Amino acid sequence: MPPRVINNLAEFESLVGHEIGVSEYLTITQDQINNFADATLDHQWIHVDPERAKKETPFGTTIAHGYLLISLLPYFWEMIADVRNVRMMVNYGIEDFRFQEPVGVNSQVRVRVFLDSLVNLRGIIKTRMKAVLEIKGKRKPAFTGFIVFLYHFDD
Repeated sequence: MPPRVINNLAEFESLVGHEIGVSEYLTITQDQINNFADATLDHQWIHVDPERAKKETPFGTTIAHGYLLISLLPYFWEMIADVRNVRMMVNYGIEDFRFQEPVGVNSQVRVRVFLDSLVNLRGIIKTRMKAVLEIKGKRKPAFTGFIVFLYHFDD
C-alpha cells in the first residue's frame, strides 16, 4: 500500500487521535543483527551466537537488539507517510518505550503508528506518535512507545 500523503499542517491536525497507518513487514536477519552488533559494539551472545542461544535461552534462537528495532522506525515511517511541503524533518525524541516481546532471528515485524498529539511551535510542528512494533504470528508487540518528530513546513 502506498504511504498516506500529508500535504500540510491542517491534514496533519486532522489525524490527531487516529491511526496514520501500518508498514509492510520486514524480516530481521542474522546479518542485520551482526552488523548492528558491530556498529554499536554490543556483541552480547543472545544476539550473535546462534548455537549458544539455541541451547541456553528460552527463545531457542538469537534475538534482535531492542535498539536495532527502534532504529528501524524512520525506515518504517517512510512506508507509512509521505509528508510533503517540508523543508526539514528532525528526529526529536523517543519516549516511554517498553520492550514487551523478543524478536527472534528471521521474525517478520511491522510498525503501526497513531498520531497522539501535534503542537505548532511558532511554525515548527512537533508530532508525538505512538509506535507499536508487531511481530507476525505473535499477540504481544515487540515494543510500544512514542516517537517525536519536528517538521519544518515550507511557508
